[in-house]
Amino acid sequence: MEQLAKTYNPKDFEERLYSYWMDNGYFKAEVDKTKKPYTIMMPPPNVTGNLHMGHALNNTIQDILTRTKRMQGYSALWLPGTDHASISTEAKVVEKLKSEGKSKDDLGRENFLKEAWEWTEKYGGTIKNQLKKLGVSCDWSRDRFTLDEMLSNAVEEVFINYYNKGLIYRGDRIINWCPNCGTAISDAEVEHEESDGSIWSFKYPLEDGSGYIEVATTRPETIPGDLAVAVNPKDERYTDLIGKNVLLPIMDNKKIPIVADEYVDMEFGTGAVKITPSHDPNDFEVGERHNLGQLKIFTDDAHLNENAGKYFGLDRYEARKQIIEDFKNLGLFSKEEAHHNSIGHCERCKTVIEPMLSKQWFVKMKPLAEPALKAFYDGKLDFIPERFSKIYVHWLENIKDWTISRQLWWGHRIPVYYCIETGEVVAAKSNPEGTKGYEGLHFKQDEDTLDTWFSSALWPFSTLGWPEKTEDLEYFYPTNVLVTGYDIIFFWVVRMVFSGIECMGEVPFKDVFLTGLVRDSQGRKMSKSLGNGIDPLDIIGEYGADALRFTLISGNTPGNDMRFYTERVEANRNFANKLWNATRFVLMNLEDNIDEKINEEYLKNEDKWILSHLQNLITSVTSKIDKYEIGMAAQEIYDFIWSDYCDWYIEMVKPRLYGEESPYKESAKKVLLYVLKNVLKLLHPFMPFITEEIWQHLPGTEEALIISKWPILKEEYIFEREEVAINYIKEAIRGIRNARAEMNIENSKKSNTIIFTESKEIEEIITENKEQFLNLGYSTSLTLTNSKENIDDDNISIILDRAEILLPLKDLVDYKKELERLNKEKDSIVSEIKRAASKLSNKSFVEKAPEKLVNVEREKQKKYEEMLASIEKRLEKVKENLR
Repeated sequence: MEQLAKTYNPKDFEERLYSYWMDNGYFKAEVDKTKKPYTIMMPPPNVTGNLHMGHALNNTIQDILTRTKRMQGYSALWLPGTDHASISTEAKVVEKLKSEGKSKDDLGRENFLKEAWEWTEKYGGTIKNQLKKLGVSCDWSRDRFTLDEMLSNAVEEVFINYYNKGLIYRGDRIINWCPNCGTAISDAEVEHEESDGSIWSFKYPLEDGSGYIEVATTRPETIPGDLAVAVNPKDERYTDLIGKNVLLPIMDNKKIPIVADEYVDMEFGTGAVKITPSHDPNDFEVGERHNLGQLKIFTDDAHLNENAGKYFGLDRYEARKQIIEDFKNLGLFSKEEAHHNSIGHCERCKTVIEPMLSKQWFVKMKPLAEPALKAFYDGKLDFIPERFSKIYVHWLENIKDWTISRQLWWGHRIPVYYCIETGEVVAAKSNPEGTKGYEGLHFKQDEDTLDTWFSSALWPFSTLGWPEKTEDLEYFYPTNVLVTGYDIIFFWVVRMVFSGIECMGEVPFKDVFLTGLVRDSQGRKMSKSLGNGIDPLDIIGEYGADALRFTLISGNTPGNDMRFYTERVEANRNFANKLWNATRFVLMNLEDNIDEKINEEYLKNEDKWILSHLQNLITSVTSKIDKYEIGMAAQEIYDFIWSDYCDWYIEMVKPRLYGEESPYKESAKKVLLYVLKNVLKLLHPFMPFITEEIWQHLPGTEEALIISKWPILKEEYIFEREEVAINYIKEAIRGIRNARAEMNIENSKKSNTIIFTESKEIEEIITENKEQFLNLGYSTSLTLTNSKENIDDDNISIILDRAEILLPLKDLVDYKKELERLNKEKDSIVSEIKRAASKLSNKSFVEKAPEKLVNVEREKQKKYEEMLASIEKRLEKVKENLR
């Protein structure tokens, strides 16, 4: 067998292994009725996007779950894909055309779409190649794109079904409008930024000349669109004014009514608010309740139109300045105050969003929201962590109709046709001209495209072939878990849930695993503007994909943000290096044809300890992955490999490996190999490359690690007594090492180790494991005693549970340092005695706590008092030597 390279260098094998997995079809999921299906749908990144740390975290989690289930015998499908990203892709193509002196309108729709497809084909594969460098084991044979013919067919099918059920309608409502992109955008595409601005107060004169009413606004430019002033009906200040009119002085004293509406907050500002129904979502609702009508005053590029009178043609911010100035000239300007508020910006171009009345296509959400809520309350949907379910419920309980039309060309064109002759509206997959009932008529298709979220809402089933009843759809739907960021619960998760229920009759996934954000080392969100983004590919290039993956997972908890430190990546690369070197040591001591069958007759205590500890690890890691406690699972594997296997077990068996041939030496080899193989399996989902590379250099590994069987608990390898014994020995040896380190005793200086104990159990443990003290405890010999009568008092003392280790000082020790060490230990024990005494002096605790708990505290107090007495005796002896 080819030897494992001397130096761990992930560049030597990561790319090679990924090709090996791909070439052998290990990622491909088959419809296999003899296996249980396990399905994850990759949240589709933007087709023209690049991998960022959020993607890396999200996809690492999905890969861990998929690799684990594959090894556990499931037919595990992780389906990848990309989203066409209407706004961002169209914006990039428009920018490219502009650089060439062309415009979207110059090309026309058909030629523009050709350019968009060329752009997508050129740049669309980037993120997929980047994901491969991360090691994702998704089924690339089922790779999907939201504009694929199959998925486009599903989008049209859903639209037409909704339309025919009356769930989709076209109407005039307030939407988010981006003046720069020239389209309506969804809530998900609006970024709210905190801003220090102003709020201005103006006086609107009463029509009868009896005075004025004062209103405040953060958007004076909307005043020409005011159609009313509203007050709360319970506000006694304005009771007599309800029903009267005020004049808009800057609009030729146009009359508008004062209306009563409970929407108005009496405590905010003056308690009177201007109502601009066409440019504010709340004002729109007030306008509907009071039949105020509509008055749109903005053009699509955020200039004031002919309805704005003398402000016609001004940019919205120029109009703001002019309107404020005009009110001042009329003596009707009241004041300007500092005001902190949140302003919506277009996610793509950062332009301030303009709420605007617009004729758009909408989905009626209430009929779809109710089943989605019921599914949650019926326990068919779980959120990890559970606290995020409140966001899901709140959004569905306060749902508003969804704007689904976009004034773009790149995307799914709305499947609606308008009859030129009759005005009839027909929802259909193709132009109905010439079909039955429409002979001789001509139709024009709606110019708009659908919101990107409309197609991604269908992702869990459209990717499997719906509306066709495919074998994949029957077998792999519903999926098991969705892994996504907590910031898009209501943008995407909700829409997939109600779409799945409506189209498939059941929720699209059982669990929703929500990740937090990956922030920089200072806790800031990574962004281009701050220049603090970290490219995952740079990290992979320097440290390897395994180190990056393990860094993102270890210490990470669902739903919580994490800080990214390069130092932690380096530490995890060191972990990989330690595993690599430990493997090389093991392989140096193994034969290629080793008989791996373990004979319990020749197992020593340390063998039984590591085998038993491994069984605990298998049970715990499997359980934690099932519960999505992935970071905790990673930490347990890390601790086992670094500490238990490398630092302890390998060191414990070295004397046997270096000794003469014997059945016990062979047992050590077999246990080393058995444990290594099993921890590689447990670690594989987290660090797939290094584990596969090592696996293929081990004897007796014919199949690839990626398709090997997940470890299962072996009851015959549970040795509780030996676990207790070796853990005690480890504590004792750690005590010896710590005491020697505190006193700066060189490793080359060894001494006899005396262990005083009156416990038969401890005596047996020490006797059975005597060789470990000689091997690891810097001991020349071991003396076990139940009496201190003939022991020289000049010793280093290490206090254990029911035992005391005494290391003869003689030429080893600096007595001043020993005095400092013992005083520190004494302070610690005195503190524990005080804590136990405080608890036991608490009458409420003694009377109300379970008797078992009270007795535990009494035993602790007794034990610490005995330890204190021993330390004080030792202190006296050290003081004598210093005199």
